[in-house]
Amino acid sequence: MRSRLCIYDLATGSVEPVLATDRLIEAPNWTPDGAALIVNGEGRMFRVPLGAPELLQIDTGHAVQCNNDHGVSPDGSRLVISDSTDTGQSCILVLPVAGGAPRRVTQEVPSWWHGWSPDGTRLAYVGRRDGGFGIYTIAVDGGGEQHLVSGGGHYDGPDYAPDGQWIWFNSDCGGSMDLWRIAVEGGEPEQMTQDDRVNWFPHPAPDGKSVLYLSYQPGTGGHPRDRDVELRLLDTHDGTVRTLIALFGGQGTINVPCWSPAGGRFAFFRYERDAG
Repeated sequence: MRSRLCIYDLATGSVEPVLATDRLIEAPNWTPDGAALIVNGEGRMFRVPLGAPELLQIDTGHAVQCNNDHGVSPDGSRLVISDSTDTGQSCILVLPVAGGAPRRVTQEVPSWWHGWSPDGTRLAYVGRRDGGFGIYTIAVDGGGEQHLVSGGGHYDGPDYAPDGQWIWFNSDCGGSMDLWRIAVEGGEPEQMTQDDRVNWFPHPAPDGKSVLYLSYQPGTGGHPRDRDVELRLLDTHDGTVRTLIALFGGQGTINVPCWSPAGGRFAFFRYERDAG
């Protein structure tokens, strides 16, 4: 597997290669200072400085089974990870962004992180409870989880809008996998896409004017890797959608928030096809 970390520029439509490796590396986050990207691979977390790109391992203490659901706090001081070392199922932990001992946040498992509230106080995540998937939030300092929506399908990829009023997610509760949003206090979810594509992992842009997402070909089940996919942009004002780039990827490409701090650019992974 050859993983290629790239940056897409909306203004020019150009793709800047950042790093290529034979290791399976996934899910880039941008640090708020704009200086580095955070990625995962082989159960570990890495920092990639943009000035001199290389994989620099982050000390995550005993948590060494990290998956691709992770992100940096809005103030840049903390890193949230989803890791299965403690329980054999994914749970959410927080540690200093430079590395250190992680602190467990979610007691219920499995839980997969996907969004950090703009004020830095709450986390949005996917949980599987009693056999069904749902969207939840919890205070970063811990406590009880708040249930937002579940039932009647799969739910995944919750990410906060920059105004903190909405949480975007993907679900097939309407019959096909589309993008939805729900108010942070809960209520009736609103469907935001409706087409024959299989749409995953919505990430609102920092200016709130658009939402980046991963789009699979019709009929795709789940969010597999090694597929022909598209990265698409939804205009939040008029609902129009445009395809930015077609690539070979899927799982690992943009599972988590990946916009640059100022917007206008985002990071993503593409992968090379097996020559055989």
